[in-house]
Amino acid sequence: MYLRPRRAVTTLAVTLAVAATALLAGFVAVTPGAHAAAGDGSPVDPNIAFVGRWDTRNPAAYVPYWAGAYFTTGFTGTTVKLNQRNTIDLYASIDGGPDVYLTNVAGTVNLTPTRLAAGNHTLRVSYRVVAGSYHGDAVFQGLTLDPGAHTYPATVPARLIEFVGDSITVGTTTTENALTAYGWLIGERLGTRHTQIAQGGACLVATADGCVGLENQFLKLDPNAATPDWDFGRYQANAVVINLGTNDSGHGVHTPQFQSSYTHLLEEVRAKYPGAVVFALETFSQRFAAQTQAAVQARNAAGDSDVVYVNTEGWLTSAQLSDSVHPNDAGHRAVADRLAPIIAARLGASPTASPTASPTSSHTASPTPTRTGGGPAGCSVSYTVTSQWQGGFQGDVVIANTGTVAVNGWSLGWSFPDGQTVSQAWNASVTQNGAAVTATDGGWNATIAPGGSTSFGFLASQTGTNREPAGFTLNAAACAVA
Repeated sequence: MYLRPRRAVTTLAVTLAVAATALLAGFVAVTPGAHAAAGDGSPVDPNIAFVGRWDTRNPAAYVPYWAGAYFTTGFTGTTVKLNQRNTIDLYASIDGGPDVYLTNVAGTVNLTPTRLAAGNHTLRVSYRVVAGSYHGDAVFQGLTLDPGAHTYPATVPARLIEFVGDSITVGTTTTENALTAYGWLIGERLGTRHTQIAQGGACLVATADGCVGLENQFLKLDPNAATPDWDFGRYQANAVVINLGTNDSGHGVHTPQFQSSYTHLLEEVRAKYPGAVVFALETFSQRFAAQTQAAVQARNAAGDSDVVYVNTEGWLTSAQLSDSVHPNDAGHRAVADRLAPIIAARLGASPTASPTASPTSSHTASPTPTRTGGGPAGCSVSYTVTSQWQGGFQGDVVIANTGTVAVNGWSLGWSFPDGQTVSQAWNASVTQNGAAVTATDGGWNATIAPGGSTSFGFLASQTGTNREPAGFTLNAAACAVA
């Protein structure tokens, strides 16, 4: 237990009375402004890991900025309480369990109304955001633990991904905002730290009518303040994913200015994160797509091959939007299914399986399997290169059943014309023997109803020319190429 140092003239009786009072209260509390020690649960406790951009200038009260910031720690004992200055909404996960949503809480917030078993536990806390701003007073003033309990450092992933964007990246209109946005989902799937440097309504370019411009604010601690600058020495991102441009056209930004500003932002990101892979997403509305791609090409031409343009056309359907702009929960999962393998391929990470995308790695030689499922009277295949970088690319394949009989189990075959080699796939199991490639269903997506379709994606290596396959067969029957 830590007690605030007393003056030398304080009597022994008073000191003992203070200690007894604290013990009878049944907890160890961190006194704001007190000198902290490892394990005491104060904001400056080195056993607490803060992810994202936190204002740590006040040692008694840490404040997160931007969306998706959180902290993690381990603790001993049977209870843990959170010390909050004023009312806030937050999510808390204990021992890797579900994020429990607490609303309008303040003061000493009991995160364990049912005592835990004695032993070691872990805690993660994230404050709820609305359009990029925290919903309440997001001021962390420490933890309260059992008598004799202490914090300890929880396992922290070595890699970190920053997701830069507007309200889409924030997760606006989803059930849990930042926690159900594609950035959070991807970070969890890849086993990395993750944070969303995103603000609702943000533009790339700062405009006269007040649109927050992330070209400038990316460098700041606070998205809505010109000072202070963010200290990039606090952490280094291994990947940065940028999704900007949806709002700029509505604020009078023209294409030449957008392209120039995007190129400048890419230069800023590279200067701050020399070792990061930077992914520039085509906006889901395709606004400023050509200018975004041109900015990436300018960086590539300058010798930076770790800046990648990601084509997102076809990633979202109208059913996956909550309005005409923002993805709903299903939409964010769909984006994560597409984007996680792209990031993983560049970082060397392994995505974990999800119900809608189960990446598998295989390019071992294997004979084409024989499928026993029914074949369609007609089929068509759409093959799209959705993203390409030096030495590699992402492909997306859609199989449509144009016949009148359901396909029950499918095997799609094609041959690459230029030595392309598949390294990873999702929503299908892919094998390759020389130029010949075979993709088979994942079981859960084996049936294609008449008039229906299914899709899968893959990552592959390529050198030089990257022509598309000339034809496809579905269960040994030739398909039309869409």
